[in-house]
Amino acid sequence: MTKKNENTKITALAISYNEEHNVKRYIESLSFADEIILIDSQSTDNSVSIAESMGAKVIQNKFEDFSSQRNFGISKAKNDWIVFFDLDEIITKELEKEIIAKANSKKNVVAFFVKRNFFFMGKHIKYGGWQNDKAIRLFNKNYCKYNGNLVHEEIKAAGKICLLKNSLNHYSYKSFDNYNDKLNLYSKLQAENLYNKKVRPNGYHFFFRPLYRFMWQYFFRLGILDGKEGFILAYIHSFSVFKRYLQLWMRYRKIE
Repeated sequence: MTKKNENTKITALAISYNEEHNVKRYIESLSFADEIILIDSQSTDNSVSIAESMGAKVIQNKFEDFSSQRNFGISKAKNDWIVFFDLDEIITKELEKEIIAKANSKKNVVAFFVKRNFFFMGKHIKYGGWQNDKAIRLFNKNYCKYNGNLVHEEIKAAGKICLLKNSLNHYSYKSFDNYNDKLNLYSKLQAENLYNKKVRPNGYHFFFRPLYRFMWQYFFRLGILDGKEGFILAYIHSFSVFKRYLQLWMRYRKIE
């Protein structure tokens, strides 16, 4: 891959599974990186062939949880500075310039948050909790590591963290079934985590927790202002909470 960054070298990482619709765009948006690696979980579509044809390195690794998969990717990176975007996130030219500038900065900062504009069913979702959405996407691997959360993994940084000025667009929605499948996976992983902590579900979990999630997202976080898309999001996310505890209950029932 042609080297575009003449100063601090940057490795771009991503985890993938059946992302053939996003791989080409993702790699093209990271032409500034010195190394691009995809950690793939045995994709059954054309994700791997597309990535390799564009010069990216693909490493197969069995998926256990998001943190483990991301930390595995970090261990394979040659360079200290990492950009770790999701394949459904769009990196603009303005964001690219800022990333290169910050990686080359001599300031004592080890990680940077990036604000994310969330799009659902073709609409920019401005409320429901997404108005404050941000994630660390640029960091120095010598000071950062993903923690053990199975689903909502976060980076633990041993140093100063700052926020980039430019944001990215997050297109998590391909179709309703695809988005629902993602939530099903998250529910399953969360249930597994709760089971390992020996949490036993009861009426509180089945009724109050889903209701609270809906009320929090739709009313308290103003999802109602996003129209029908805001209602749909609040509903399916609250239902995913219900499924989390249903799957947990099924785990105990299977064993006992």
